[in-house]
Amino acid sequence: MNQQDRQSAVFAAGCFWCVEAVFQELDGVLEVESGYAGDSAQTANYKKVCEGTTNHAEAVRIVFDPTRISYGQLLKVFFATHDPTQLNRQGPDAGRQYRSAIFYAGDEQKRVAEAYIRQLEEEKAFPRKIVTTLEPLKAFYPAEDYHQDFAQRNPNHPYITHWAIPKVAKVRKEFVEPARKSAASAPATKPTEP
Repeated sequence: MNQQDRQSAVFAAGCFWCVEAVFQELDGVLEVESGYAGDSAQTANYKKVCEGTTNHAEAVRIVFDPTRISYGQLLKVFFATHDPTQLNRQGPDAGRQYRSAIFYAGDEQKRVAEAYIRQLEEEKAFPRKIVTTLEPLKAFYPAEDYHQDFAQRNPNHPYITHWAIPKVAKVRKEFVEPARKSAASAPATKPTEP
């Protein structure tokens, strides 16, 4: 696959360990990298971001093959695997660095994300208002090496067993297994946006 055929998405949904583990499960996702988005290179490090004094969010960059999975399908997984109604927190993690955010790369990603949020609100998919922010992607800064593939490398870490593993199980049940079954029984079709 050519580099130009790849696309990327950057999402924040609490601790990047969990978000990374979720998206690594999906067919068509080529790479997932934990990092920081929302502020400058000078403050893109775990110590600074954890202090809560930057505008960074713990985020993940997802590199995907759009012929196998669409940006819209990634959004469906994003909204299904965290609580987008919690302002500046997810589970035990509190602070702006744990906000729910979509860092869009271009007008098309912004349009698709806005339309899907509007659809979820109209369907009353959540009991409270969605507070996910839509922010232009200025830059993505990879996190320190020890954060990469954290759940895979540390499956018995208490945070992973309590928070990440249930999310991964949900993705496997709701997205991965049904996709495998439908792919085996149906002709290949181009994925559609939400």
